Formats: sequence, C-alpha cells, structure tokens
Amino acid sequence: MNEYTIKDVSKHRNSDSCWVIYKNKVYNVTEFIQDHPGGDDLILDYAGQDVTAVMKDVLEHEHSDSAYEILEEYCIGNVVEDTTSTIANVATSKLSLHEQRMKLLEEEEESKTFDKEDFRPSETDINSDVKKNQFLDLSKALVPQLIRARYTKEFYLEQVHKPRYMSGPAIFFGHPLLEPLTKTAWYVIPTVWIPYAGYQLYQSFAYGNDIATWMSFVLGIAIWSLLEYLLHRFFFHLDELLPDHQAAFVLHFVIHGFHHYLPMDKLRLVMPPTLAIIIAYPLVSLGHFLFPPMIAHGVVAGGFFGYVLYDCTHYYLHHARVFKYHFREMKKYHMAHHYKNYEGGYGITSKIWDYCFGTVLEYNNKSF
Repeated sequence: MNEYTIKDVSKHRNSDSCWVIYKNKVYNVTEFIQDHPGGDDLILDYAGQDVTAVMKDVLEHEHSDSAYEILEEYCIGNVVEDTTSTIANVATSKLSLHEQRMKLLEEEEESKTFDKEDFRPSETDINSDVKKNQFLDLSKALVPQLIRARYTKEFYLEQVHKPRYMSGPAIFFGHPLLEPLTKTAWYVIPTVWIPYAGYQLYQSFAYGNDIATWMSFVLGIAIWSLLEYLLHRFFFHLDELLPDHQAAFVLHFVIHGFHHYLPMDKLRLVMPPTLAIIIAYPLVSLGHFLFPPMIAHGVVAGGFFGYVLYDCTHYYLHHARVFKYHFREMKKYHMAHHYKNYEGGYGITSKIWDYCFGTVLEYNNKSF
C-alpha cells in the first residue's frame, strides 16, 4: 500500500482532488463528494485534513457503520511520518513562543504581499475559519463569545494575531446601545478634536506671548509622539505580561487585540471619541498641573493636534495608496508590524522613538 505524509495529503483540498485522513489511513474521496448525503461542502471543509475526530463528533454528524464501509472503498494508502517535518518541529520547539507565533504568521499569504502598493487581502471564509481554528465566529458578536470562551493564553495570542478580513464591520458587542459607540469614521477625529485644539491654542495666545505659545504647541506634539510610542508598546502590546485569565483576554481584545485580529475594519481604526475623552481627561489635568496656564494650553493644543495626525495617519496607512514621500515607507513599516513582527515597529507617524529605544522593525524593504 502507498505511503503519504500529512504534507502530501494537505495538497489535495479541492473538488478536483480531495483527500482526507482517517485513523492514519489516506482516502481519496474525490468521486464521493457529489454523493455525500450531507452535501459536498461538509467534506470540502475538511479536505486535506485528519477527519478522525470529526467523524465521531455527534454535533457535526456521527456516522453509521455503513459510512465507514463506504469510506474503506476509497482507501489509497497509509500516513507515514515526515522526517523533514520532524526535524523542523524540533527546531521550532527551540524557538521562543513569540518566534513560533511569527513562524505561523509567515504561513499567511498577506505576510508575502503586505508591501504591495495596492495591498488588499482576500476576505476570510467565516464558516471554514471557525471550523479550522475553533476560535471566534465572525458572523456573531465577538466580545460576548470571548467572555464565554475558555482559551489558554498561548492559543488566544496565537489566534488574535492571525489576521482575518471582512467586507464590512464586524459585530463587536452586539448591544444596540454599545455597538454604535465602537464604530468611528476617520473624519470624525479631526471634526471633533481640531476645534478643541484650536480653542486651547486660542487660550494660550490670549496671554500675549506668541513665541512661547508656538514653542509649547511644538512641545505638545513632541510629547504626544512619545506617548503614542509608549502606549502602543507598553499598553496595547502587553502580550507576554498578560495574565492567563479570560477576563484579561477580553480586556486585551477590546483595547487592541481586535485591531490585529481584523486589521482592515474601516470603522475601528481610529479611537471612538467617548473612549478618547476618558483617556484624555487625566492627561489634560496632568498637563495643567505640570505647566503654567499659558504653556499648559499650548501643550494640550499640540498634544491633540499630534493625536489627530496619528489617528488619521493610521487610517491612511491601512486604506490608501499613500503619498510616496515618508508615508510610503511608513505604510510598509506599519504593515510589517502586522504581518512580520508585532513586537517591533511601534511608531505610526514616524520611526523616531523606535530608533531611540531600539525597537526598529527590520524587514525586506521592497519598493513599490
């Protein structure tokens, strides 16, 4: 009888050539697809995979003795161990957990195409994704699912950093009052915060020292750029220090995990004003505590102006054919953060603080 590796079987996963594994035997069920009582899609969902557990799963559909007799007619060989894969697995086991996750990320098609000017990932097949990965169902409210789930920390971090894509916005909370608060169009950010920054700048100019006002305004932009880096690195990406508890996973997902899980969701790329107010209030109060009134108003104005630049730039990098100077490089740099190594490249508007703190993300810098 012929012998096949798991890798060999995985290559046969469509209606033209459909193989499956059952109890370490290989079956070519291509001819049986159309005759399957449950429909061809049920077989194709598991094409190229081991179906031993699935065929015994009463929730999926427990099969009769006659079904197994029919299956035997299509047996073409046995599964053998792939020594090359074994060596690779041994090498992988010596890698850190983060390096192992990066290896998994490299298997995604987007990790090879993220540096294209017209980068547009393919939409995720929701049904096959939930069956294959046993993570969240993209057709349902995500946060309630995560609250009810019981994942290990390693599994959660592996899955949440594996990007998925939908044509429209995902369902976040599913609550009629909370759901609208999670969606924000990019233009809402300058509409809400530019007038506030202008008001703060006007208050600073009222003291009659224009030079000091502009200097404090520039200082505020610089402070924000540092805050942008620190928040992204130490607050949004608190992965390794994350407690191994479901509540911690939910908090991580709500704050930033969602963005890596669905990085192209257009209505969740900028911070909702409600959340921004909650975060900004103590920071504005701190500014007025540290600086005299004239300087404080200028710093706050500069800080909010810097924040507007940050959020709009973030949206621009994800969803535009960007201007070639500066932004073209920053688009590749930020996409590399998503698709190559999310523990580096924390700068969005620039790489300045990545250079200062040694977290510059190195990647194959192709030109487009």
